[in-house]
Order: sequence, then structure tokens, then C-alpha cells
Amino acid sequence: MTPPEYIQLKAFARIDGALLSLLWAFSFACYIVGLTNGAMSIVALVLALSSPILVAQRLRLFRDHVRDGVISFMRSWGYVVLMFFYGSLLFALLVFAYFSFLDQGYVLNVIGQMLETPEMAEVLKQYGMEQQIGQMLEELKTVRPIDVAVNLLTSNIMLGMVVGLPIAALLRSNKQVERKTK
Repeated sequence: MTPPEYIQLKAFARIDGALLSLLWAFSFACYIVGLTNGAMSIVALVLALSSPILVAQRLRLFRDHVRDGVISFMRSWGYVVLMFFYGSLLFALLVFAYFSFLDQGYVLNVIGQMLETPEMAEVLKQYGMEQQIGQMLEELKTVRPIDVAVNLLTSNIMLGMVVGLPIAALLRSNKQVERKTK
């Protein structure tokens, strides 16, 4: 790969990473709303699970329109990893901002309220987990927003490295796309 090709790869991966972070941001917003609304939690899950589909579509567009249909496995995988890297950076900043300035303990309060419902209290009692859950909630209260953001950042980058393998394998191509001329 020549330096101009690498610059081009990074530039398109940045744009597509921003789109990926937008998808994750909508999923995260639906998750927050979904803590009190079951339908929105399903939407959050569907949006999160559609990430590989978005990544594959964007890689296909990059392959067909920028690379004229030819892209190797390693270049495809590098593109996906960079896309996840840039998307993860933006998403981690968003999550940090949310937990630093907007949340004010909302997520933990809602989770605590869910665990205090009579049904959940009975289940926890039957499994003998009341004390462990109480300790877990107390420990979660000490987690800083930067810790959550860094954890999401590293998890999403690692996820991108793993998910990128089958996507890159499926979308690699040696066939040149013919351009239609007017």
C-alpha cells in the first residue's frame, strides 16, 4: 500500500467511523430510554446488532466506488478495524460526556428500582444473591465516567478486530468494477 492509498483508507475510515458512532449513539440513547420503556430497549438492541451490517455496507461502497472493486483481505480488515477505532473514539467521548454531565445517577437509580420490584426481590432471594447485588450496585456507584468510556473504547476496538475478520473475508475481491461512461 502506497502512502497516498493509506491516507485515502484512513480518510474514508474516519468518515465511516463517524457514521458508525452515530449508529451507536442512537442505540445508546434508545438504551437509556429503554430502561423504562421495553419497546425502546428492543430498538436499542436492533440498532446495536446492525453495526456489522453498516460496516459491511460501507466497506462494500469503499471497495466498489473508491477501489474500483478490488480490495485485499488485509486492506479490508484494516479498513474495518480503523472504522471501529474511529467510531469507538467518538462514541467513547459521547458516553463520557453523557455520564459526566447528563446522567446524574439516572442509570443506576433505574437499575436499583428494577432490582427492588417484588418479583426481582423474590428471584434474588431464591438465588441468595441479595447481598452480592447490593455490593455490585455500591461498586458501580464508584465507577467514574472516564472508566466507562475507556472500557467501551477498548471493548469496541477489540470487537471490531474480531468482527472485521469475517466481513473482510466476505468482501475481499479481485474483480475490477467497470465504470459506466456517459
